Amino acid sequence: MLSRLSKQLSLSASTSRNLLFQKWFSPNDGTSLWSCSFATQSGTSTTRQSFVADGSMTDKIFASYSVYKGKAALSTSPMLPTFRKLDSGGVKLDRKGSIMLTFWPAVGERKYDWEKKQCFALSATEVGSMINMGPQDTREFFHDPAMLSSNAGQVRKSLSIKPHADGSGYFFSLNVVNNILKTNERFVVPVTAAEFAVMRTAFSFALPRIMGWDQYSNQPLGTAHKNPSKVLPHLTDSEWDK
Repeated sequence: MLSRLSKQLSLSASTSRNLLFQKWFSPNDGTSLWSCSFATQSGTSTTRQSFVADGSMTDKIFASYSVYKGKAALSTSPMLPTFRKLDSGGVKLDRKGSIMLTFWPAVGERKYDWEKKQCFALSATEVGSMINMGPQDTREFFHDPAMLSSNAGQVRKSLSIKPHADGSGYFFSLNVVNNILKTNERFVVPVTAAEFAVMRTAFSFALPRIMGWDQYSNQPLGTAHKNPSKVLPHLTDSEWDK
């Protein structure tokens, strides 16, 4: 009887935590995150995550830095790489990580259409190019999901980062042309110098992690060849999911 009551109380507490998290951190409720009437709003949200001995994930991590502006919103978050075990021993990088940029169009004052998102995954080299930007520098990146197939050119994504004329920040612009759906979407988010400084610092911190190098350097001394079983899985989000 006591055991059953204990389980019920534990379930109730877990449900309360989940409801609280959904209220404050759900990407489908941007106004819950920000109740202030600022024209420029930005912030971060995180939860905890831990791994058991076999590398399985017990809790997911949600960590992002978001900027909400008048015509669109921009969220940035690290996507960790995945690894696979080798029959010969050890683990090998299976899928490279990235910094995911996600854009949403505005549909009203501090309201965004969370269903019409578009994503752009920055590779390690593209992250390095962005980190290296000066106050008057411009960067342009182009992605084609079917570049090596017969469907090349059907969907084209172009991201440009251009400085404000007065040097106060940058314009992040994403253009997505989908010839299959006959659509052409464009998102423009002005980012202040302070917001860009946060991105630059966060991206610098995340860079070795999306490359998987932190797992190599953080392994216990002497276990590189003795314990190859710890593989860290991660969410399999892709910019081509949308």
